Amino acid sequence: MDDTEIKHVLEAAMLASGGPLSLGDLGGLFGKRLRPDRGRLRNILELLAADYEGRGIELKEVASGYRIQIKSSMSDWLIPLWENRAPRYSRALLETLALIAYRQPITRGEIEEVRGVAVTTNIVRTLLERGWVNVVGHRDVPGKPAMLGTTREFLDYFGLKKLDDLPALSEFTELDDLTGMLRLSEGQAQVDMVEELKIEHSEIAKHENGETEVQLPVTDNNNLMDDAVIPDTQPERG
Repeated sequence: MDDTEIKHVLEAAMLASGGPLSLGDLGGLFGKRLRPDRGRLRNILELLAADYEGRGIELKEVASGYRIQIKSSMSDWLIPLWENRAPRYSRALLETLALIAYRQPITRGEIEEVRGVAVTTNIVRTLLERGWVNVVGHRDVPGKPAMLGTTREFLDYFGLKKLDDLPALSEFTELDDLTGMLRLSEGQAQVDMVEELKIEHSEIAKHENGETEVQLPVTDNNNLMDDAVIPDTQPERG
């Protein structure tokens, strides 16, 4: 097979797939006899990416492999297609996710110390069920608290190949184009979520620099327990 034929097969596979495809997945489409080597596959994927320059879609490499996705600049035009918006997440959940992403591995107690508010079981359960967070070990202290870290699914969702691709904390509040990191298949609600995440982490950074109080306001009457304030005089954990 020539490169053009292989490129067409790769393109069709990524459009048909429900998620990213690794080089192994893509190479497996051709069987042992016709299977291109990994170097050739990468070169052909680069050619395909070049084909999409100046168009509304792009080829993106994320943690799990390669996918064809909508460019973030197209999101405003496609809002009418997204009638069923993805669920919006509470302030507390977004703030917890930001801390896990930047401080991992981190325990629930350590998250509470930074936030100054309780992290409910519902928040942790939601992040686990969403596949963005998992337990990566247990801290060697009394009680052996679970340490939380982000997953490959988290990287895929935000269009990242590795954790090093996250913007530096010093740059976080200055990123006007942070939504360009997104996979847009789940609609505008995902853009909203990342904008809220940016605000939440900005407030955390200010608190750590001594610019804000520990206590954060309750913003969602349906999530009062998520934002319950822990008194500054709480007893030390055993």
